[in-house]
Amino acid sequence: SVSAAHRASGSCPWNGGTSGIHRRSLPSTRGSVPVPSESPALMSHFSTVKTELRQLDPLVQALNDLGYSPDQGERPVRGYRGQTVTADLAVSMDNGGDFGFRWNDQTAAYELVTDLDLWKQTIPIERFLSKLTQRYALNTVLKASVTEGFQVAEQQVKQDGSIELVVTRWDA
Repeated sequence: SVSAAHRASGSCPWNGGTSGIHRRSLPSTRGSVPVPSESPALMSHFSTVKTELRQLDPLVQALNDLGYSPDQGERPVRGYRGQTVTADLAVSMDNGGDFGFRWNDQTAAYELVTDLDLWKQTIPIERFLSKLTQRYALNTVLKASVTEGFQVAEQQVKQDGSIELVVTRWDA
């Protein structure tokens, strides 16, 4: 068995380092996120927000982690006066203000689509996207860690909102 990262061999799932104990802090959700922009291809009340979210499974898991139940497949996202736009992943809200994600071939990432005038979440959209991106990153790292044979030894949310993740792998 291996007791320290510097004496281990193998690969780390996120930076090509060695196996053993690895610490990775995911950034705090405090910070800047992309500013929504009106999309000329959509009806006037819908906005799209570019993201760096490229994998569906970690995106779905991140939404679940935040308490949402996304519907997959082509789904309508409802907006002002019954207007809709189609998304690949949609979250229907009882009070209106649905939001969804659709794949953008040009950026090779999912983009958020919603009617910002109807955004009724408990937090502003920028904060929502920060939290979602953090959970997405965590789920992506966890998935890669398991694939590389690592196990989660410790996971802590720090006072500043960052998440510290410790994974281990014991080589024979």
